[in-house]
Amino acid sequence: MSKTGSCVCGAVRLTVTSPVEETDACHCGMCRKWSGGVFLGVRVPAGGLEITGEDAMRVYTSSPWAERAFCSNCGSSLFYRVTAQGPMQGEVHIGLGVLDKADGVPLTGELYSDLKPDGYSFAQETHKMTAAEVEAMFAAPPT
Repeated sequence: MSKTGSCVCGAVRLTVTSPVEETDACHCGMCRKWSGGVFLGVRVPAGGLEITGEDAMRVYTSSPWAERAFCSNCGSSLFYRVTAQGPMQGEVHIGLGVLDKADGVPLTGELYSDLKPDGYSFAQETHKMTAAEVEAMFAAPPT
């Protein structure tokens, strides 16, 4: 079953065409600044997202391995997309709050868990990855 979502003003609409099975929380400083708190991202494989209103969407290359999309009209954060070569290339992480209905998408993982501020925690156990572990995933392979 597909899920839909949009920015605040509705200029950019997203339709997830692949199964939505998990959400990750990212505690890195960039995601916290971008989302105003912990970023909860619904993982969508490459090719599993349709976008309408792309003319209102802007993309910012935020790191050597990812880019972030936002609405140029209302400023809503929409998603980040993995750009690094490898098995995750093209994978999209849509902000959980962007979805019209976010029910049934469990929180399964936490990225940059060693950078999480002390002021909050999640009730359930999740798979946690430190900054070093996340960055190692995107490191350039040896030549």
